[in-house]
Amino acid sequence: MTAAQTTTLGPESDLPDVFELAQQLRVDSVRASTAAGSGHPTSSLSAADLMAVLMTRHLHYDWDAPDNPAGDHLVFSKGHASPLLYAMFKAAGAVTDDELMTTYRRFGHRLQGHPTPVLPWVDLATGSLGQGIAYGVGIALAGRDLEKEPYRVWVLCGDSEMAEGSVWEALDKAGQHRLANFTVLIDVNRLGQSGPTELEWDTAAYARRVEAFGCRALVIDGHDVAEIDQALTTAADGLAPTVIVARTVKGRGVAEVADKEGWHGKALPKDLAERAVAELGGIRHLRVRGPQPPDAVPAPVPSSGPVELPRFDVGDAVA
Repeated sequence: MTAAQTTTLGPESDLPDVFELAQQLRVDSVRASTAAGSGHPTSSLSAADLMAVLMTRHLHYDWDAPDNPAGDHLVFSKGHASPLLYAMFKAAGAVTDDELMTTYRRFGHRLQGHPTPVLPWVDLATGSLGQGIAYGVGIALAGRDLEKEPYRVWVLCGDSEMAEGSVWEALDKAGQHRLANFTVLIDVNRLGQSGPTELEWDTAAYARRVEAFGCRALVIDGHDVAEIDQALTTAADGLAPTVIVARTVKGRGVAEVADKEGWHGKALPKDLAERAVAELGGIRHLRVRGPQPPDAVPAPVPSSGPVELPRFDVGDAVA
């Protein structure tokens, strides 16, 4: 496949083509952040393979109908990787290349530094790390128990936020409620904002912790598209809440910044960005139409009856 081709990828696409999409997501993450002069390109590069496989083969979502209640939900808990999310939106045809390149992180425009619900494809704002998994648990509970919809919830989180207690409280609830419609992908790229993370690449330690909280752990190479595809297939088997522990490299694909400290939250200078785009194979024009959600079926409304309020007599001892 050449850089000049315009091709639409779908659920039956070959994995080498899906890898080409991952490279496109990397290129567009670099281009957008360099054009803006700010952003988190290296945090986006590490998770590009995960998101390319997900959106092409596993995310049941109609980009033209984001309000379809049967569609899957994708939560970017690591919201600072917004260049990657917006590159996905471009690949889906939801935003244009011009919007990505001229409005990202510009005042008054919708492609903000962290995604917000001003975008119809974003459920909620994820500016503070450590909250996305809890949001995902709530959405998954609502879908299964209240809305009775078939959607899955996919959450992308970073390894730094796995040090937050809220993450583990949420996973405890996912395990307790057996939320088999809930999957977390941990982007274990080893480097945080200022230095290595607590566990670095000790994926076995992450897996033990996940399993201790009642969820299923799948440890994979986060840059092997075949492993990613198999893990996502297993996660959707309806058996258990699943956490995919993906070992990745921050800045993957760009040798000058890959696995190097000091690049968190920094756009690549123009000359380095040009070299990075060339190293990644140049600008591509791939489009994605992934698996579509079924037509939504409204949940039955429970019949209402008279409400009897509690009554207390004066002098009753009540907790």
